[in-house]
Amino acid sequence: MAAPMSLADYSLEELLDEAQRRINCVKAPGNRGVILMGPPGAGKGTQAPKLKDELCACHLSTGDLLRSAVSRGTELGNQAKAIMDRGDLVSDDIVNGIVAEAIDAPECEKAFILDGYPRTVQQAKALDDILTQKGKQIDDVVQLDIEDNILTERITGRWIHKASGRSYHTKFNPPKEAGVDDVTGEPLYQRPDDTAEVLPKRLQNYHAQTTPVIDYYKHAGKVKVINADAKMSTVWERMKAALGISGE
Repeated sequence: MAAPMSLADYSLEELLDEAQRRINCVKAPGNRGVILMGPPGAGKGTQAPKLKDELCACHLSTGDLLRSAVSRGTELGNQAKAIMDRGDLVSDDIVNGIVAEAIDAPECEKAFILDGYPRTVQQAKALDDILTQKGKQIDDVVQLDIEDNILTERITGRWIHKASGRSYHTKFNPPKEAGVDDVTGEPLYQRPDDTAEVLPKRLQNYHAQTTPVIDYYKHAGKVKVINADAKMSTVWERMKAALGISGE
């Protein structure tokens, strides 16, 4: 395992960027809600940490939230564990409850990014009710749009840092050291379903689930469609422009 990085390992530009991020965080108005949507391989794992830093937001992935609730032994986590142990799908009520609890965390005070939720129109409507009770709302739905036939190469070369969710790609966004996270020096892993054989079914499920949800938010005028068939840096610039984020 590589040693953790120190300040000396970062360039002056990287340190200045971090200082600017912290200044932006203090100035951020707060209460911004963003949903990040896109098929497997569209680049959510690369763009979400950038958006999180820019908005001073918490990044809420339903898979991570479920695992965290189960590992912490919360009431909802224990209910979810019992269901998953039976091989059944966790009910909307439990998922909605776990998301509702997560949004109350201090790190979500300025903004929150939802990733992988809502998956259905019913969940979207429940989320509206949850946020209304908390005096919050969904302001933007970012849809990373890319043709299915482009995604195979992206998916099969993807590696992930489990703790943070940072995503790398052997060709398009490689880590500084192969197999190692740039920030922590911890090992990266590859998901077992990131294969060309599994991808078509995953894409089919994604489109079937998310198309009605995207339509739901389009009716509210909240969807920002981003062409994700480009370099990650270009996609990030497109996202910033669509969300009205200023700066370099």
